[in-house]
Amino acid sequence: MDYLPQRQGCVQILFPMRPICPVAAQNRRRTHRMRPQSGRSIWLSWRRAVSFPLGLKTMGTFTGAIGAGSKWCIDRIVSALAATGINPNLLTFLGLVVNFGAAAAFAVGQFRTGAVIIFCAGFLDMLDGQVARRQNRVTAFGAFYDSTLDRYADLALYLGLLVYYSVSGRTPYVVLAAVATAGSVMVSYARARAESLIPLCKVGFMERPERLVLLIIGGVFNRMAQVLWVIAVISTITVIHRIYYTWQETRAGRVLPSFRANL
Repeated sequence: MDYLPQRQGCVQILFPMRPICPVAAQNRRRTHRMRPQSGRSIWLSWRRAVSFPLGLKTMGTFTGAIGAGSKWCIDRIVSALAATGINPNLLTFLGLVVNFGAAAAFAVGQFRTGAVIIFCAGFLDMLDGQVARRQNRVTAFGAFYDSTLDRYADLALYLGLLVYYSVSGRTPYVVLAAVATAGSVMVSYARARAESLIPLCKVGFMERPERLVLLIIGGVFNRMAQVLWVIAVISTITVIHRIYYTWQETRAGRVLPSFRANL
């Protein structure tokens, strides 16, 4: 094999000149093309195949793919419901009826069944607003109607728990469920009343979605008493926080113009 000298500074470097065979180069290219794909290559190919029909540019993670797929399914359901011309207020009412079913399940001690029904009712509660926006039928009355029926749905769920614990003769848990009920109602009332005085009052944690998630967790894992303790305590803390926040805002003069005009 021939070697050619090459000088770099004061150091002499020798490297071989290997002849390149066209047939060997072609065989290497064929071998590279026939090499089996790695796991990452297969994942990237699957991601491109799924992203194209869904209209997605990137799907960075597996959870992102699940979220995008869920959004795609919900969009199709919303489009189908909107095409039927159904009144969004009817979907709100159906959600209340489904929550009554969950309350009945709680009343007889079927906590897991009640949790599944609450999940289905939450799905309906999510659809009514999207269908209203898709149909351009968003109204002030629709928002009022939805909030009012949500309060009835909450009360129905806690009433089911009150019935279960009272029939079972577990008086401490009856009191606990009653405190959780009062806290849940007062969280919503404190915000509604405060926002009639100040622009916004969304401080605190225990809003309706969090309470529903906790009830679902309590039903699935049969830990409803512990969940009621969490709801009762944090709801009370949230109400106190909203009272203090409203006091701060009104003391600083940040009230609504309509209220200032009535002074």
